[in-house]
Amino acid sequence: MSVEMMQRVVDQTTDIVDNVTSDQLGNATPCAEWSVKDVLNHIVGGSTMFAISAEQGSVPDDVIGRLMGGDCLGDDYKAAWATSSARAMAAFDGADMSKMVQLPFGEMPLGVALNIAIFDVATHALDLAQATDQQFSDTELLEGALAIASQMITPELRQPGVFGPEQPCAEDAPAAQRLLAFTGRAV
Repeated sequence: MSVEMMQRVVDQTTDIVDNVTSDQLGNATPCAEWSVKDVLNHIVGGSTMFAISAEQGSVPDDVIGRLMGGDCLGDDYKAAWATSSARAMAAFDGADMSKMVQLPFGEMPLGVALNIAIFDVATHALDLAQATDQQFSDTELLEGALAIASQMITPELRQPGVFGPEQPCAEDAPAAQRLLAFTGRAV
C-alpha cells in the first residue's frame, strides 16, 4: 500500500467522523466492546502513535500508555481526529518506508506500519459508519484493507480483545461485509 492509499483512508474516515453527532457517541459498534466514542478514541490514539513512530522511530512507553489507555479526544472528537490524522499523514509523507520503527507489537519497516495503519483505520471507520448509519463508499480501499488483513491476522491474533474468529460471510458479499466478518465482527 502507499501514502496515497492512507490519504484515501483519512479522507473517507474524516467524512464519517465529521458526520458523527454527539448523541451517537454511545452507540454500539460492530467492534464488540467499543462504543462510537471508544472507536474514535482508538483511531485518534493510534494515529498519533503511528505518527510518533514514523517521526522518532519509537514511542516512549508512558506515551503509549496514554495513547492506548487514556482520553485522546478531549472536548472535540472531530478536531482530535483532524489533528492526529494530519500529523500521521505528515509523518508518513516522503518518509523512507524501509526505516525500522518500533511499535507496541514489534519492530518493523515503516512501510509495514503504514499497511497496519491503513487496515486499522479503514476497519474502524467501517465500524463507525455502521454504528452511525453512514456509508463507507470507497470499495477499492476496503478491498485493500481486506488484503492487508488476510496477510496480517494470524491464528495467534484471533483472541479476546484483539480479533475474534472469522465470521461466516458469502464470498461474493460486499467488501464491507467481508472485511467485518474477517476481523471477527458479526455481519
